[in-house]
Amino acid sequence: MANKFKYFGVMLDVSRNAVINLDMYKWYLPLLKKMGYNCVFLYAEDTYAVEGEPYFGYMRGRYTEEEMRALDEIATASGIEVIPCVQALAHVNATLRWNHVPIDTDDIMLVDNDRTYELIDHMFASLSKCFKTRKIHVGMDEAYMLGRGKHLDIHGYEPIGEIMKRHLARVAEIAKKHGYEDVMLWSDMYLRAFNGGGYYTNEFKKVPKEIIDAIPEDVIPVYWDYYHHNERDYDIHFDIHKQMSKNTWFAGGAWSWGGFMPHNDYSLLTMGPAIRSAIKNKVKNVFITMWGDDGAECSKVAMLPSLFAISEFAKGNEDMELIKSKFKRLTGISYDDFILLDAPNDIDGTSREYAGPVNPSKYMLFSDYFNGFLDVTVRGGEGEKYRALAEKLYKVASSSRKYGYLFKSAARLSDALAVKFELGLKTREAYKKGDKAELRRLAEQDYPEAAKLIRAYARAFEEQWFRENKPCGFDVQDIRLGAIIQRTESCRRRILNYVDGKLDSIPELEEELIPYRGFEKRSIYCNDAKYYMTTNSLAFLT
Repeated sequence: MANKFKYFGVMLDVSRNAVINLDMYKWYLPLLKKMGYNCVFLYAEDTYAVEGEPYFGYMRGRYTEEEMRALDEIATASGIEVIPCVQALAHVNATLRWNHVPIDTDDIMLVDNDRTYELIDHMFASLSKCFKTRKIHVGMDEAYMLGRGKHLDIHGYEPIGEIMKRHLARVAEIAKKHGYEDVMLWSDMYLRAFNGGGYYTNEFKKVPKEIIDAIPEDVIPVYWDYYHHNERDYDIHFDIHKQMSKNTWFAGGAWSWGGFMPHNDYSLLTMGPAIRSAIKNKVKNVFITMWGDDGAECSKVAMLPSLFAISEFAKGNEDMELIKSKFKRLTGISYDDFILLDAPNDIDGTSREYAGPVNPSKYMLFSDYFNGFLDVTVRGGEGEKYRALAEKLYKVASSSRKYGYLFKSAARLSDALAVKFELGLKTREAYKKGDKAELRRLAEQDYPEAAKLIRAYARAFEEQWFRENKPCGFDVQDIRLGAIIQRTESCRRRILNYVDGKLDSIPELEEELIPYRGFEKRSIYCNDAKYYMTTNSLAFLT
């Protein structure tokens, strides 16, 4: 059964440290083709070589021209078209750090500057030589502060829409110069201009003529939405986009950007109504994004259940029992076993209870023992649940040669969380009670065990990473995991010094935990390590 779309693809983010290696593509792309996908968007902010730009992707594991051509050949042999998905305005902090491109503000290039357009010209020149496609996605999303920095100093105030219109015209001209026939961009900056600064709305609206006129006829807007749970919300936004362009593409999401573990279940909760609405609204082209926010820890392979189910939705099949049966035939592993990879993120049932994503398996792994403000989200009893989950994951790991490494990594993470998850809260409670015997027990037993199990997880995660990705980028994981291992030992020493009378107090543990953004005793979604690893400044991870 064929799907309902002309182009039906997956977007692979290779910009957030995890740069997929060629061996992985050789295995992964044919599998996507078997599911029914026929294109791959390669989201690369700076992780590709650009002739004449030595700092572009410097020390970031960028693809060489030879690797890009090889990737294109691998995809072509699989019946898949690779479409570069880059950034020609914002989201370019990795390359701006080298001070070789003028900056407006934050992560935004300086518009109306010759050097900016020289770089974009070089980018498109390199990509057009390596990939056969005549399609390119130029990004240009979430440039909230456009024109508010250096551009304001030079040119004075201009409405963002005017700057965007002028910049897009230059970018589109450069793309045409290099043979690109279809130029796409994310649509949010245009909708924000008449929607009170927000992208989404809950009502049908008429798009102002000046917004429609600001998008050239030969530029394709891409509507992105990974959040809504009902068809009407998607219907509203498809109607708005139809007014903007008859060629709008839709980008949904397989939630790979919430930490180490996937959110397959939540992906289906949002993408079921999205795909139904896209079909109903006669949208011709759809792709599913897999972002890698804050480190790209989640394996792309871990998203196979949602990618497969979404591909079936696109064929009109929403019978989950049939989908599960077909998934088992494709992968050799049961859907219900595979979906266990979601479980470390929903250990207390919060995601199911509130129908939203949560990721305690990441933030509680890195949460500080003494300054752990997210200990307020701990209900109690999570440790035993993680122990039981680890047993299930080890069982699946031992039964699958092809996918076993994923389940081994998840099991090791669950082992670590079985001890680490509640350790900060237990420490604080024992300190508050003046229970030095319990503090000694924690310091002599649980803290060393936590350090040992985090090290074991780090090794399993390293194996997973190097199987799928280039080495560059794993240094960030070493920094973060190494930090919590060191912190485990540091806190252990201070506890022992306290119970032995060498310290009068542990000041951090005298702080009272207070609700975090109104939440307590339930898991939340928090995926910014520099924010929750400490309440103090962690500028080196900015």
